[in-house]
Amino acid sequence: MRQIMKWTVGLSMLLLSVTSMAAEGFRLVVNEKNSVSSLSQTEVSAMLLKMNARWPDGTRVTAVDQAGGSEVRDAMSRQIHGRTSSAVRSYWQQQIFSGRDVPPVEKNSDEQVLAFVRANPGAIGYVSPSASTAGVKVLAVR
Repeated sequence: MRQIMKWTVGLSMLLLSVTSMAAEGFRLVVNEKNSVSSLSQTEVSAMLLKMNARWPDGTRVTAVDQAGGSEVRDAMSRQIHGRTSSAVRSYWQQQIFSGRDVPPVEKNSDEQVLAFVRANPGAIGYVSPSASTAGVKVLAVR
C-alpha cells in the first residue's frame, strides 16, 4: 500500500509539474527528430541562454525566442530563468557588449517559432499553450 501511495504521489507531482508549465503560459518544443523527451529547468535555461551548445547526441542546440514583450516570453523567463524578461534582456546586452555571444533569433509568433523548430534539427523554443504543436515534440520540464 505504501509503495502505491508513493507512486501515486510521484505521478501526481510529475503531472503537476508538467501542468504548471502550461498554466504558466508556455510549452517547450523541439524538433520531432530529437531523442530527448524531458529536460530539467536548469538544462532548458542553459540552452536558451546559449550556455549549453550541444544535445546529448552531439547535435548543436539552436535556441529560438519569442518576440520581446510577448506574454509567452514573460512566462517562460519567469518559470525557466527565474528572472523577468528585462533581466534576461540585460544579460544579453552584457553578452553582446563583452563580445561573448548574441541572443537567439526572435520570432514574432507561435507559428514562426514552430516553423523554425520544424526546420532545424537542434532547435529548442517555446510556444503558448494553445498553439498547435503538430510536427514538433513537446518536452516535459522537470
